[in-house]
Amino acid sequence: MAEKNHSLKTNCIWIRAAIAILIVVTALWFLFYLDSDSAYLWIKAVHVVAIISWMAGMLYLPRLFVYHCSAKEDSVQSETFKIMERRLLRYIINPGMVVAWITGLWMALEIYHFQGGWLHFKLGVVVLLSAFHGFLARATRHFAEDNNRFSEKVWRILNEVPTLLMIVAVIAVIVKIPD
Repeated sequence: MAEKNHSLKTNCIWIRAAIAILIVVTALWFLFYLDSDSAYLWIKAVHVVAIISWMAGMLYLPRLFVYHCSAKEDSVQSETFKIMERRLLRYIINPGMVVAWITGLWMALEIYHFQGGWLHFKLGVVVLLSAFHGFLARATRHFAEDNNRFSEKVWRILNEVPTLLMIVAVIAVIVKIPD
């Protein structure tokens, strides 16, 4: 029975991955065939909404980890945190990041033509945010396996990483530094 459940779970993962790839490819195709002048404000609005979603999740997930650290393994509270963490990552953080990258790359190419030091600097910051996102995704898996590797204090400190990176990215975009 366990093998059948594992096989079913593996198939579901592959189906979800295929659907996600199909959605991303369709969105990319759609975006790059739009008239950039008329679509810019809509793409920018979607980009801002995606960034807000992504950052809200990135700011909240480490906070959940802080609270999860104090929950006893296999307790109802720990299991609730596992569900909250997984759903936050899967339904808010991951889609927010994907949409932010797609719309951001569209604007970088179609509007800014990858010109400007501020844009390259901002992209570097976004790569760092994406790496931290990956770190949080791995931590979510570790918590799900009751294999957390950090203390509550470390998670409190790590909770500030996305805030600092977000501040730097916003300054780079608004002030256009370094240019």
